[in-house]
Amino acid sequence: MTAVLWSFRRCPYAMRARLAIAASETTVELREIALRAKPEAFLAASPSGTVPCLVTANGVIDESLDIMRWALEQHDPQGWLDMPAAGHDWIARCDGPFKHALDRVKYASRYPEADTRAQLAAACAFCADLDAQLDGWIFGRPTLADMALLPFLRQFAIIDKPWFDAQPWPRLQDWLGRFLASAEFGAIMGKYPLWQPGQSGAVFP
Repeated sequence: MTAVLWSFRRCPYAMRARLAIAASETTVELREIALRAKPEAFLAASPSGTVPCLVTANGVIDESLDIMRWALEQHDPQGWLDMPAAGHDWIARCDGPFKHALDRVKYASRYPEADTRAQLAAACAFCADLDAQLDGWIFGRPTLADMALLPFLRQFAIIDKPWFDAQPWPRLQDWLGRFLASAEFGAIMGKYPLWQPGQSGAVFP
């Protein structure tokens, strides 16, 4: 069977899953959904009720990083999985402390108990560390770490793009800018009609 990817275009977790699937040249059936009106078929498939969710012949993969690895373990023509062990540390910092801070800055009204200024400072500290690490890419060439982090840095940048562009992070700004202008990013951000029960999804990539 062709694997089914439940996705939401703007979700950074779904973005990085689509990036890896596209890079692996693996064909899936993409089912775009609205998070405010999740279809029953999606909720029946996803243990967490979150995107992305990949349904394969061998079972359900419900975590974005696991979907990335699933795709790249089948075919990894660009060598994204060939990265230093420190790449996993960068991903853990992004998915943990940085995402925690990002949510409390971007969606401050949802977290009235949070100190928004302290959370912004934490996010900025991560960005400063990442800027110092970058040499075109985190390890000098594209790897899993870059593609796992970039959708979240995009989400942080668009909170206030003029402010972000004014920060002293030239390597990070260049890294993100090249990604946003890339064919790879363009290829995963096509708009698809919302999936409807009884219909097939879109062929992706």
